[in-house]
Amino acid sequence: MSETSDTAQGAPRLRTVKSFVMRAGRTTEGQQRGLDQGWPRFGLELEQGCQDFDQVFGRQAPRTFEIGFGMGHSLLEMARSAPEQDFIGVEVHKPGVGALLSGLLGEQLDNVRVYSCDALEVLARCVPDASLDRVLLFFPDPWHKSRHHKRRIVQPAFAELVRRKLRVGGLLHMATDWEPYAEHMLEVMNVAPGYASLAEDGRYVPRPPERPVTKFERRGERLGHGVWDLKFQRQH
Repeated sequence: MSETSDTAQGAPRLRTVKSFVMRAGRTTEGQQRGLDQGWPRFGLELEQGCQDFDQVFGRQAPRTFEIGFGMGHSLLEMARSAPEQDFIGVEVHKPGVGALLSGLLGEQLDNVRVYSCDALEVLARCVPDASLDRVLLFFPDPWHKSRHHKRRIVQPAFAELVRRKLRVGGLLHMATDWEPYAEHMLEVMNVAPGYASLAEDGRYVPRPPERPVTKFERRGERLGHGVWDLKFQRQH
């Protein structure tokens, strides 16, 4: 995702760095059908600007924003398990967007809305301040090479943007299977103003039950790979 500016609310312009790669991928018939039939119902556009999500969803409810939902399996599971909550998902890859939309249609869920663009632009331009209960960032690209670390989405400007969009008491929940990136996340968040870690030791929390376990993660567990969860709460 790119760090972007929120000029409408007087925020400083942030360094623009793409933290994702537009992967080529074939869209299946089912995914295309999801895009064709689901986008008019669930899709939102960056150009629509700042949204009143109570109006968008037709109710007041706890609201979660997921950055980069991949193929949408976890987001679909969370939405199914918590019909009393609303979810806003952002993903740049069309096959994943189509897969999620197809799932929403198939399960007749109405508590999810979707953007298909840069998530940080959505946060800056479309999400009112202090309007989110949770922001989720699960398994972002770790950008392993040192010269690419600047592309990692978790940077001080990211932490500040998310803090503004969370309600006081709201949570930023991140997870990664790359320990050096987990350490980088900790370094950034431990000095980010206005946050407190929910980890007892100030580092990582046990895997929260509300985060669905992906097939990728199960495969990693069988191979002995670790996953690190971090939770930080907005204090003010």
